[in-house]
Amino acid sequence: MSLPAVEVAIAILYQGEQFLMQLRDDIPGIYYPGQWGFFGGHIEPGETPDVAVKRELLEEIGYRSEAVTLFARLESSEVIRHVFYAPLTVSVDTLELHEGWDLGLLSITDIERGDRYSARANQVRPVGQPHQKILLDFWQQGCWKQT
Repeated sequence: MSLPAVEVAIAILYQGEQFLMQLRDDIPGIYYPGQWGFFGGHIEPGETPDVAVKRELLEEIGYRSEAVTLFARLESSEVIRHVFYAPLTVSVDTLELHEGWDLGLLSITDIERGDRYSARANQVRPVGQPHQKILLDFWQQGCWKQT
């Protein structure tokens, strides 16, 4: 018997033509260790995806987003991703990283190339494959230009 898919709510936060991403901890056993990915996480029982993504942003970086917009609901046999987007309305310097190794604004060039340098890790780290695909789709659709 297979386990039910895990449901997560993740956020594409953008500032101009750059996207805030988290360098995930380099810990074996977590999804995409040591790779750039989105902020967000598991949806708690009884929680709606939009409430979950706002809670996760507050817990992980101390960022309170007033409104998030659903970009996509992506399903696989293992995970259901509720992907939201919102502008990042504060300086990255004001964010407090509570989860992950690093954070940074990635350009579309970084996303297309599939990696970015992290000063904290002191090395170039890859962008997680699903995160890269989601961001390239988001970029192509131009949603970030419409808000």
